[in-house]
Amino acid sequence: MDLSTKYLGMTLKSPLVASASPLSEDVSNIKKLESAGVGAVVLHSLFEEQLRLEQEEYNFHTTQGTDSFAESLSYFPEVEDYKLGPELYLEHIKKAKEAVKIPIIASLNGSSLGGWTEYAKEMESAGADAIELNVYHIPTDSNQTGTEVEQQYVDILKAVKGVVKIPVALKLSPFFSNFSNMARQFDEAGADSLVLFNRFYQPDIDLDEYEVTPNLLLSQSSAMRLPMRWIAILKDQIKADLAATSGIHTGTDVIKMLLVGASVTMLCSSLLKHGINHVKNIEDHMKQWMKENDYNSISELQGSMSQKKTADPSSFERAQYMKALTKYQL
Repeated sequence: MDLSTKYLGMTLKSPLVASASPLSEDVSNIKKLESAGVGAVVLHSLFEEQLRLEQEEYNFHTTQGTDSFAESLSYFPEVEDYKLGPELYLEHIKKAKEAVKIPIIASLNGSSLGGWTEYAKEMESAGADAIELNVYHIPTDSNQTGTEVEQQYVDILKAVKGVVKIPVALKLSPFFSNFSNMARQFDEAGADSLVLFNRFYQPDIDLDEYEVTPNLLLSQSSAMRLPMRWIAILKDQIKADLAATSGIHTGTDVIKMLLVGASVTMLCSSLLKHGINHVKNIEDHMKQWMKENDYNSISELQGSMSQKKTADPSSFERAQYMKALTKYQL
């Protein structure tokens, strides 16, 4: 049975891809993920804030004291004196590439246009097979228009595409006024894949300490409905690949995403909950379903239930909303 799929111009042995998570911080885990059967690994994210901090600290160390002693004008600290996360991240890419044969996808996470995007070139030089550009932006400026927010996303994508030759996947939230239009804009701007969708983690309040605290809740399978719907709508409307993320926990979840047109399905919460070997359980379930339904390869089923292929295209639009409300019984 052929489980291979095409993603970002590469042939993967499986549509199961390990999404960015703490698991990929350890090379031994990346090796375990490969052994378990994943087709690729997306490394944990390197954040815009880390890159800005590195630059600030570099500037501080290279200028500190230069206004006091003439001799210090020729002094620059050794690299190891201010070696921070970003340089370690590049080393991690190299070690991961040496350890496994499956593709290693670097993850660059940011929200604003700036020099940090050029770090993508360093990731490429370190050996990354592709870059997942995770744009996590919460507009809070009431003077900023929706058009300006949308253009910011396009500009960030173009900035990264402008410095690398390897494929770039764009990981997005669904919160746009017209997501179909934005998908087309990202496609035209050169996105090699759209990863749908980013999860926004909402903060909580600690009533004992009177502090705002982070609150990370792992996804449930129900979270897959939104990306499944949009992948079905966008399939064949844009050239970019479509990757499904959020709520992928079982073989059933994976099959549904492939049927609507996903090239790959990203696994995160399911692996954090059940461990790396859960990949094998998902794969076994997929194979069993494919055997029972006479599918010999992933390519045979991909996109067969997208909006353009289904008997009722409107089922992914308003009609399904009406049916859900009118058929509910107390």
